[in-house]
Amino acid sequence: MSQFNYKARTPEGEVREGVIDVVNADAATDSLQKSGLIIVSLQEVKKQRSGGSLLRFFGGNSVKARDLAIFSRQIATLFDARVPVIRALKTLVVEAQSPVLQETISDILDDVSGGSSLSLSMSKHPNVFSYFYVSMVRAGEESGKLQEVFSYLADYLERSYEIGGKIKNALIYPAFILGVFILVIVLMLVVVVPKLSSIFIETNTPVPFYTQIVMQSSAFLRSYGIFVLIVATGGVIFLLQYIRTPRGKELLDVIKLKVPVFGNLFQKFYLSRIADNLASLINSGVPIIRALQVTASVLDNKVYEEVILDATRSIKSGNTIGAALEQYEEIPPLMTQMIRIGEDSGRLDFILNALARFYKRDVDNMVAGIVSLIEPALIVLLGGGVGILVASILIPLYSLSTSIQ
Repeated sequence: MSQFNYKARTPEGEVREGVIDVVNADAATDSLQKSGLIIVSLQEVKKQRSGGSLLRFFGGNSVKARDLAIFSRQIATLFDARVPVIRALKTLVVEAQSPVLQETISDILDDVSGGSSLSLSMSKHPNVFSYFYVSMVRAGEESGKLQEVFSYLADYLERSYEIGGKIKNALIYPAFILGVFILVIVLMLVVVVPKLSSIFIETNTPVPFYTQIVMQSSAFLRSYGIFVLIVATGGVIFLLQYIRTPRGKELLDVIKLKVPVFGNLFQKFYLSRIADNLASLINSGVPIIRALQVTASVLDNKVYEEVILDATRSIKSGNTIGAALEQYEEIPPLMTQMIRIGEDSGRLDFILNALARFYKRDVDNMVAGIVSLIEPALIVLLGGGVGILVASILIPLYSLSTSIQ
C-alpha cells in the first residue's frame, strides 16, 4: 500500500485535503472521483532521494515559468515529430536546465514507463505543474491533441511570464527609488545633521521650528535607531509570514484590487487570465463547469476565485455564464456582454480569446504609462525631500555666518 496526499474540491467548491492509503495513483484517483471530489493535486508520500532533498533545501522546489514554457515547447516539438512519449521524456531529462525540473521529468518518466498516464504523472508534482496545466494535458490525452495542447501551454506560459514580468518591473523601480530616498534621508539625519546641530547649540544660534524638527528627528534616530531598525525588521518579517497564511493572503488579494492605479492594473491582469484560461480549456473540449473550476483554482487571487466559484454554482442552477458573472462588480459589463454574445453565437472560445488579448493590451499600456509617470514623480519627490532637509540646515547656517560677519 502507498500513501497519497491529496487536495480536492467538492462540487460546491469547498477545498478538502487529506491522505489516502491505496495500491497506486490510479486507485487513489478512482477512489476520490467516486467520492464526488474534483482532484486539484495528488502526490505520493515517499522518501525523497538525498540529492533531491538537498536540492529542494538549497534551491526551492518550484520551477520558473520560463523553464516550464521551454519544456512545453520542446515536448510539443517532439510530439509533432511523432516521437513516442517515453523517448521524448528521456530526451528532455538531459535537456532540462532547471535541476528541479530535471528531477521532476525523471520521476514522470519512471511513472509513465510503469504504465501511468502523462497527466496523472504530472499531477503528482503540483509544485511544478498547476491544476490548469494538468487539466489541459488530460484534455489533450482524451482528444488525441497533445502536440497542440503543449504548443498552447508554451504560448500561454510565455504570455503569463511576459505580463507578470511587466507588472513586477512596474513595482520594482518605484521601490528602488523609494529605498534610495529613505537611505539618503537617514544618512543625512545620522551623519550630517548632528555635526551642524552642535554648531548651532554651541553658538546659541536661534533656529526656525522646521530646523528644530529636523534636529530632534536626528537626535531620536541616533539614540533609538537600532531599536527602530529591529522593530521595522521584525514588522517586515511578521508581514511576510502573515501574507503566507490563508487569512493574510486573502487580505492581500483584497488590498491589491483596491490600491489606487495599481488596483485597476491587477484587475485587468486577472480578467486576462480568466478569459485566457477559459478559452483554452473550452477549446480543448473541457466541459464549462470543470473549466470554471480549473480556472478558479489557478487564479492566485481569493477574490476572483470566490467570484468564479459562486458563478459556477449559479450556472449549475441553470444560469448562463454571462448572467452568472454580471452580478459581481469585479467583472466589468464589457466582459459579461461579450460573453453573452459568445454564448448566443456559439463562439464563446473565440470571444474569450479576444477578451484575453484586449485585457493584455490594457495591462501593457497601463504598465508603460505607470512607469513613465512614476519615474519623474519619484525624482521630484527625492529631490524635494532632500532639498527641504538641506534648506532647513543651510538657512540657519547662513544666518549664523551673516551674524559673525
